[in-house]
Amino acid sequence: MTIHPRPSAASAPAAGVYDAEPIPPAARDEIDRLLQSGDLFRYTVPENAPVTLLEREFAALMGVKYALAVSSCSAALFLSLKALGLPRDSRVLIPGFTFAAVPSAVVHADCIPVLCEVGENYRIDIKDFEARIDDGIAAVIISHMRGHTSDMDAIMALCDARNIPVIEDAAHSLGTTWAGRRIGTIGRVGCFSFQSYKLVNAGEGGILITDDADLVARAVIMSGAYEHNWSKHLAPGDNRADLEQAFGQWQNRLPLYNLRLSNLSAAVIRPQLPEVARRVRDGRRNHDFVAARLDASPWISVPDALPPEERAPDSIQFNLCGVTDDDTRAFAAAAAERGVKVQVFGLSTDNARAFWNWHFIPGGTPELPQTRAMLLRACDARLPAHLTLDQCTAIADALVLAAEEVMGQSRAYGT
Repeated sequence: MTIHPRPSAASAPAAGVYDAEPIPPAARDEIDRLLQSGDLFRYTVPENAPVTLLEREFAALMGVKYALAVSSCSAALFLSLKALGLPRDSRVLIPGFTFAAVPSAVVHADCIPVLCEVGENYRIDIKDFEARIDDGIAAVIISHMRGHTSDMDAIMALCDARNIPVIEDAAHSLGTTWAGRRIGTIGRVGCFSFQSYKLVNAGEGGILITDDADLVARAVIMSGAYEHNWSKHLAPGDNRADLEQAFGQWQNRLPLYNLRLSNLSAAVIRPQLPEVARRVRDGRRNHDFVAARLDASPWISVPDALPPEERAPDSIQFNLCGVTDDDTRAFAAAAAERGVKVQVFGLSTDNARAFWNWHFIPGGTPELPQTRAMLLRACDARLPAHLTLDQCTAIADALVLAAEEVMGQSRAYGT
């Protein structure tokens, strides 16, 4: 571990450090063209609609056959579950540490969420996962929460042995790899987000990817491809026979949920795809730089990634060590006074990532003591890829000083 000089003072990070990157100018030209034409709906364009082009480009970026752009990552997760054809009340295993949209998607799909334990490193507890997967589980959603990848080798071995399909919730993991494989391409389906706080920002939006022709055909129709609009999803070079057969089989046999993405959103997303590699590189640099400085504090611990993982972070998570709930709240307040907003997953009021706030889950709140204990000390701070190292230094030093101020004083007075 690199030992950094103890910070004597920390200036507040400059205003605007948490702002999103500007949308590339090419998007403005395309949006103006769309406004002039009025072709905002993906199916009014005879061919090569912006949404269609986005799907082809994203599939090529990820190295998969098919992509379907939809209104959100939540919509992608929901459609993935519906496209698997699971019976009503099927049990779907998910991690106890995820965003409320994940169990919500399971409930919307008429299934029952089953939660498993997550460790102090924010990753699925494999022993608990294995114990629960034998309890009548029909599908698994793996949330790579905040970009932290669980042991995908172990997870896929357990699921493949039982013929259980895996959906990857990769909302935070565009650009992350596991043993050289792109996250989102390991399970049957991968789902990504284009919401404002993600690596690619369209305000709202999502996309699912797969190599399964039948699954994507079902998802396309349910997303809102009424009549024969599914034909506009056939790209040159596709295995048209497989897709056309699947589309023909499911036409008028599935409900339409109308979860389509608009051409305006696609116009915002497409020019950002060439920026992904740069954002991944800079985000990893910033994360690792700040993590090293935080780890020098006796009060802060940043869990290591698992060896096969190469992350693409745009935020940082860390645990407070040997502290009370009052200390933790005071630390967040002290950091805020220094210009750094810290979210404590288990102590922030009504946090949507704390499983005990998901009162809509059938059967009530599960007992997950390990996950609960982690969430009460797990802290989250934004760390956009566009930050300079000077800005990263200011953020890291503010966090270290906040911990020293609160925990040092707490120990000095025995409170």
